[in-house]
Amino acid sequence: MKRQLLFILAGLLVAGAAAADAVDTLREFVRDVKSGQAEFTQTVISPDGARRKTSGGRFEFMRPDRFRFAYTRPFEQLIVADGQKVWIYDADLNQASSRKLGQAIGATPAALLAGAGLERDFSLAAQPSRDGLDWVLATPKVKDGQFQSMRVGFRAKVLAEVEITDSFGQRSQLRFSQFQANPALAPSLFRFVPPPGADLIEQ
Repeated sequence: MKRQLLFILAGLLVAGAAAADAVDTLREFVRDVKSGQAEFTQTVISPDGARRKTSGGRFEFMRPDRFRFAYTRPFEQLIVADGQKVWIYDADLNQASSRKLGQAIGATPAALLAGAGLERDFSLAAQPSRDGLDWVLATPKVKDGQFQSMRVGFRAKVLAEVEITDSFGQRSQLRFSQFQANPALAPSLFRFVPPPGADLIEQ
């Protein structure tokens, strides 16, 4: 009985250490990974869990405050932050909208992945490991935003998944594959020029 108890306690200590390490991994990611790129699949799940929508494409970022989500399925859409504005372009509608960066991202998942204000904007808490990933819960310190919380999962210190819960209880799961840390990315990736004839909406 004593031996079983020791095994249980040892397991809990190992799990606790792994969870604490996940917070350090996120801090290291923000500190050391200045650019990155990956393929992604996004699944949006309704609050009741009954409805799911899946999309995907390619993600790139360069600190500070530059990122690019290029959706290729089920339809083309582009989200680009150039350090000053965030642009959203719908290819089917040939329509582009923009907002000032501070108004658009604030304490959002994009700010966590591509920004530089991790400890300023988020409260961090270690979570139990699950599905082979080490998890961190990031909760925005400002409570009037558009999302409640975000869980970030790492596999062997490589960014693997982000789960976002918005203020309405809707969940978005972003799964990354082929993630590359600190690649040489062209600055032009993060500049958006509206195509000829596109409708422009500035907010």
